[in-house]
Amino acid sequence: MRAMGLEAGEPSSFLSLSSAFSYGVASMAMVFVNKAVIMQYVHSMTLLTLQQLATALFIHFGQVLGMSKRKDLSIATAKKLLPVSIFYNANVAFALASLKGVNIPMYIAIKRLTPLAVLVSGFLRGKGKPSTQVSLSVVCTALGVLVAALGDFSFDLYGYSMALISVFFQTMYLILVEKSGADDGLSSMELMFYNSILSIPFLFFIIVATGEFPHSLSVLSEKTASASFSVILLISLVMGIVLNYTMFWCTIVNSALTTTIVGVLKGVGSTTLGFVVLGGVKVHALNVTGLVINTFGGVWYSYAKYTQKKKLPRRVAPDEELHPHK
Repeated sequence: MRAMGLEAGEPSSFLSLSSAFSYGVASMAMVFVNKAVIMQYVHSMTLLTLQQLATALFIHFGQVLGMSKRKDLSIATAKKLLPVSIFYNANVAFALASLKGVNIPMYIAIKRLTPLAVLVSGFLRGKGKPSTQVSLSVVCTALGVLVAALGDFSFDLYGYSMALISVFFQTMYLILVEKSGADDGLSSMELMFYNSILSIPFLFFIIVATGEFPHSLSVLSEKTASASFSVILLISLVMGIVLNYTMFWCTIVNSALTTTIVGVLKGVGSTTLGFVVLGGVKVHALNVTGLVINTFGGVWYSYAKYTQKKKLPRRVAPDEELHPHK
């Protein structure tokens, strides 16, 4: 049985499109919401802990009120999903840390390197050599990041490093989510719940060990006296739930690669908005040129993967293609 109540086989075009579009919108909005919060509240790990706590409580009370259904918690399943949770939280933690020093257009440009990481990972796992168009588009994307970085007046080595590490962890968790959802028949809601429950103890240990807690809570208490910050924080917590759900949904219904492509395409709009929303961007011809090259590479990559998929014969169900030896 497929996740989301689907039977094994190809998901409907409407379902595939809906999941991809939902993830794209949520992902684009979340970048700006997190940036707005981080600009006023620097304790990113505490913010991530609150987002995971809000997700767990939302799903739990949703089940209590009969609004959602999920299977009972399984220790065996939790052990299998522990790596997913670790990579997910590492990705978000490093992404939030990078937003402290990287403007939104450059952050998105760096995150567009995820397809390169996915392709390299696929090659190492025996998925074969990518096509010439895919390879060239990925090189174009990477070249764009390099050119844009050379023209970035606000270059921050720490921020760039955090974003690049985030790319690695994002690649790992997308691959693991795709495999976990297909193997175990878990719904997006169930994956979210396991991810949150497994994350909270790990994150709490981190914020205590680093000394962020309890100072971060006293700062948060002071900040919430401001109505505008309270609204932004609430939106951040809600969007954390929405983004988690749509990301897991898109990856299970489609694939890790589809989720990556959607992330690239939504970045076109995010890059444009990033120059005018929230500030922090000093325009330089080299920086803009690099971002244009990077965006072109991202769109080219998405087109190349789309045409490549259209040419493939539809012999077996997606799960069978992913796991031919089962």
